[in-house]
Amino acid sequence: MKATLQKNKEPFQIRVPGKWILAGEHSVLRGGDAIVFPLMSRYLDLKYSPLDIEIDIQLRGHGNSDLELIIWSVFEKALKKLNLKHSQVTGLIELDSHILFGAGMGASATLCVALTELFSHLGYIAEQDRYSFATDLENLFHGESSGVDVAVTLYQKPLLFSRLSGFQPLERSSLPLLYLSHTGERGVTKDCVEKVKKLFHENRPLAEQIDLQMAEAVKKFKLLLVEPTQLTEWCQALTLAYNCFEAWGLVNAAVQIHSEKLIKAGALAVKLTGSGGGGFMLSLWKDAPQELGFEMIPCFQSSLSQK
Repeated sequence: MKATLQKNKEPFQIRVPGKWILAGEHSVLRGGDAIVFPLMSRYLDLKYSPLDIEIDIQLRGHGNSDLELIIWSVFEKALKKLNLKHSQVTGLIELDSHILFGAGMGASATLCVALTELFSHLGYIAEQDRYSFATDLENLFHGESSGVDVAVTLYQKPLLFSRLSGFQPLERSSLPLLYLSHTGERGVTKDCVEKVKKLFHENRPLAEQIDLQMAEAVKKFKLLLVEPTQLTEWCQALTLAYNCFEAWGLVNAAVQIHSEKLIKAGALAVKLTGSGGGGFMLSLWKDAPQELGFEMIPCFQSSLSQK
């Protein structure tokens, strides 16, 4: 991809939200549908100042050298894809992340989308190429990105996503009380994806059956989002999807303990969201949960700050 567009050296800033997946994890890699929402309370801020200095990236509020290495790796890949040298890009990029990496909230996608939007602003990427460019950047993290995280963080609206047929805005009416909470365990997307792929090699009939079960959960949720329903139907759909994670072997001891805490505290149903093996858990409630000793993040509230 060559830099042939009109160049722009104006200041730029953007806020890219995280995401959470209602259903369709893993099976989305094989063409299944996924239902995904932006999480506006968790985000990455990027600010670009067109200074006459060699390009520099500063990570505000963080002293994590590992994260800085990740950011530079993504930036270097972007330069390579655009056939650019460091000397051709000047200025200061400031990043302020309010989203956990390795938690299933789309942190890697926020970074890839933010940098893609910056290069688009600078005139190196056409608007219609942003999605494919950011998805390719995200392959650094996942080996094979489905593109679902990039799609929802780029367009910042609920989506019905498919690798085969693309994605479209999601129709929905009312939604129940849904919360996210951290399981206390880090989920590694690449490892989880490989574990599911391994199951296809070792027991393909079982693996295909699990994919069909996740597809059934997605089908149920599509109806629940547009029709007046009972909470019991939401419970059934969430449990159906959660059982897929168990069948894939992505529910470890820490995840199991966290799910039991939520149910004991009054959650009607739970499921992992994201790749599994840890990260965040989605829970359904009749009434807003009380203090549980860990943060409960409303899925549809944008005014929170990260604790």
